[in-house]
Amino acid sequence: MISFLPRQAIVAAALGLLAAASLPACKTRPAEGETAASGTAAADGETAAKPAPIDTIKIKMLAMRRDSLKADSIAKKNGQLPGAILPGHRIVAFYGNIRSKGMGILGREPKEQMFRKFAGVLKEWQAADPSIPVQPALHNVTITAQGSPGKDGKWRLMNSKATIEEVISWAREHHCILFLDVQPGHSTLPVELPKLEPYLKQPDIHLGIDPEFSLATMPGVRPNQRIGTLDAKDVNFTINFLARIVSENHLPPKVLTVHRFTRKMITNYKNIKLDPRVQVVMHMDGHGEPTLKKDSYHDYIQTEPVQYTGFKLFYEYDPKPAPHHMMTPSEILAQLTPKPLYIQYQ
Repeated sequence: MISFLPRQAIVAAALGLLAAASLPACKTRPAEGETAASGTAAADGETAAKPAPIDTIKIKMLAMRRDSLKADSIAKKNGQLPGAILPGHRIVAFYGNIRSKGMGILGREPKEQMFRKFAGVLKEWQAADPSIPVQPALHNVTITAQGSPGKDGKWRLMNSKATIEEVISWAREHHCILFLDVQPGHSTLPVELPKLEPYLKQPDIHLGIDPEFSLATMPGVRPNQRIGTLDAKDVNFTINFLARIVSENHLPPKVLTVHRFTRKMITNYKNIKLDPRVQVVMHMDGHGEPTLKKDSYHDYIQTEPVQYTGFKLFYEYDPKPAPHHMMTPSEILAQLTPKPLYIQYQ
């Protein structure tokens, strides 16, 4: 059965630890100088004192300040934090931009036609591996590398608020989670990611970063002229950025996809520092015939492991004439180790 994670269920799961302790809901923070109301002392002669009051404000503040060490201790006890999507689901995503026919299946076809195709793909994956529920996702390139430098010379452009809100509505209408993808161009992640924070505060919205179009270390290089790069420190910045959002907003863990199909796209991978509040998917993003794709997965994903793995399929660029073809779900599961938990169609 295909499993969906509706927004309300995700939020409820994220608050599971507090609920397990049978604590009342957090009240509004007192105004500056006020204190939370306290219980009344027992009168002389009473045989039982009233229960001590629970300082829900303090509990809330402690949860907001939860650091990675605290998260680690929870994860070690329970396997992962409440509401985590991986590894209990396989995410299957359609990728592109709803305003572009050239960036991927998301946007290439009319909306309803595209979602009919997506429904068929989801059924294929669920049939190929009934042991794990499929979580549908849309993956929209939201900050996109450009062919011209723009006014600030950064070679990137962010979708309008209307476009982002529209793709959010598409995802929720079809019970999908949503990834907002970032191609920084000649900008940097510390500059670009805060622009997406208002959306990432929502529990069903996740993040992707694309080293291919990260060219800040390559002055004068136009996007698509060379393959860009990110270092472990850039991935760590992104992990910390998302982890803070998770803690401050009491969210379930975020999923972060990192595209990769060459060794230099991610440097110093051993220095990537994981945090249970962020589930990192290293995503094999290359196209070509199956043998080439499997070799790339082995060389850049399997032999340089980080956490979870992903695999991309291209409707237009994976060659189809016999004996080459776009790999099927059954072939991917049988031929790739580890079996990817994130699948993306472009």
